Amino acid sequence: MQHRIVVLGAGYSGAIAAGRLAKRLHRADVAITLVNAESDFVERVRMHQLAVGQDLRPRPFSQMFAGTGVELRPARVTGVDVDRRRVSVVDAHGDEAAEPEELEYDTLVYALGSAWNDHGVPGAADHAHQIAGRPGALRLRERLARLEAGQPVVVVGGGLTGLEAVTEIAEARPDLDVALAARGGLGDWLSPKGAQHLRKVFGRLGITVHEHAAVAAVGADRVTTADGTTIPAAVTVLTTGFAVHPIARATALEVTGTGRIVVDGTMRSISHPEVYAIGDAAMAMGPGDKPLRMSCASGTPMAWQAADSIAARLTGGKLPNAPLRYFNQCISLGRKEGLIQYVTADDRAVNATLAGRFAAVYKELVCKGAAWGVANPTLGIPIRRRRVVRQPSPAGSAVRTSA
Repeated sequence: MQHRIVVLGAGYSGAIAAGRLAKRLHRADVAITLVNAESDFVERVRMHQLAVGQDLRPRPFSQMFAGTGVELRPARVTGVDVDRRRVSVVDAHGDEAAEPEELEYDTLVYALGSAWNDHGVPGAADHAHQIAGRPGALRLRERLARLEAGQPVVVVGGGLTGLEAVTEIAEARPDLDVALAARGGLGDWLSPKGAQHLRKVFGRLGITVHEHAAVAAVGADRVTTADGTTIPAAVTVLTTGFAVHPIARATALEVTGTGRIVVDGTMRSISHPEVYAIGDAAMAMGPGDKPLRMSCASGTPMAWQAADSIAARLTGGKLPNAPLRYFNQCISLGRKEGLIQYVTADDRAVNATLAGRFAAVYKELVCKGAAWGVANPTLGIPIRRRRVVRQPSPAGSAVRTSA
């Protein structure tokens, strides 16, 4: 009897976890099903590139998981019943009104990730664009292509996504009037050296910066800040954060107020031991007892931790004890510039950076490495598949072990 592992979501975290589990466990002992609405891997960290007209390399899952034994299930998740250990799905491209199908699991890896969060800003849902996923990036791409020279574009949000989006747009379309509206100061979380370089690049690209300008409303042709200032905007791009998929909140899983699943150090749900959560969907603690931030930098090691923990528990091996920590923040500032801000283990900036063309190459290698890691989840290290340890039931028959 095979141990059924269902992985929900094939972003960086889910895809890596599924592939790593397939490498760690003997194929005869486990059935691994990867559920995802898209048939190919979406490089979320490149959505700002897609939005300005660059074409990204297609990465079909059928090729990435060929020969691994992972069963691909192109479907949308509509519900999770953690008490009955069942997931409800509908075909990704089927009838919206179709009756959901149920997938049973022994171990569930929840990696449904996050989506755009408009934070309830009035007018944002109607007038703002977003690059949290491919559909949004493609809509922005189409809109930017129709803009005439001199028209204003405002990117709202001074975090990593906002910085990458605004510099990419300014570099690709120097004929536009590009601006950034940030709630705080420009790059105020960076080291002084990093912030100085950021201002230098913004000046060279001609980006207008509105600092300490929290946006209170978005209109068809403007954004309005909390102090009543209006900023002209033929296009507004809102990059002020992400919201997790709402399905977890509707389950019996213990979640935070924002709907993230609370997990222990092995990425296992603290309320339901047969469920693991990784990536943006999980609330995991890092060094200094600080929550890991939503990012690829967090999701990848979380996927390794979860997969190795599941494998260890199923095979009677030793649980992993790898620290989840940060080393740097990698920021692309267009195709020719970049900034690598080195940080402490708990993600605080230190006075060490790389900048310029070399940093742009570094960031590109990081992006390529992240995609490579999805298709090569063991980082090139050969791993011997181990057999699942089966425990007899009181009647003496074999039962599925819970990971």
